Amino acid sequence: MKKSIFKKQVFTALLASMGYVLSTFVSFPRMAPFQHFINVIAAVFLGPFWGFACALMTGLMRMILNGNTILAVIGAVVGAFLSGLLYRMSKKLIWAVVGEVIGTGIISAIIAYPFMRTFYGLPDTSVFTYIPFFVPSSLMGAVLGYILLKILDKAKLLQYLKSTVNS
Repeated sequence: MKKSIFKKQVFTALLASMGYVLSTFVSFPRMAPFQHFINVIAAVFLGPFWGFACALMTGLMRMILNGNTILAVIGAVVGAFLSGLLYRMSKKLIWAVVGEVIGTGIISAIIAYPFMRTFYGLPDTSVFTYIPFFVPSSLMGAVLGYILLKILDKAKLLQYLKSTVNS
């Protein structure tokens, strides 16, 4: 039991570090698709709680080390959790993508608005302000994650790697 938890901790830290590095050095204007890419990978390999922890660590590193706003955290954790939850319930990769896009693109975007108004003085706009930014980013990253996972599945490696991380 302890060996399994240790493996999950190590894999979570590895994915969080990869998410930070990819989000830092491969950038798109107003987008962090590699955060969402990592969220889908974490959802499938680790589940909702460890996926949430991975997204939280990546977001905190981006905030602390890069000076990103709180959007780096809020824009990732809900999607990671929902992605893991939907994948766990369905065992279908596409539901990890759907969870990431809905969780980040819509739910996190709406949750982010009051935080940005309170902490950063965002002008009084619509609660849907961030949806046009979050949906394309989460969709692009989630689809990239899906493609990688499908490649691993087709090569008969996905189940082996999942069992290695979770044993």
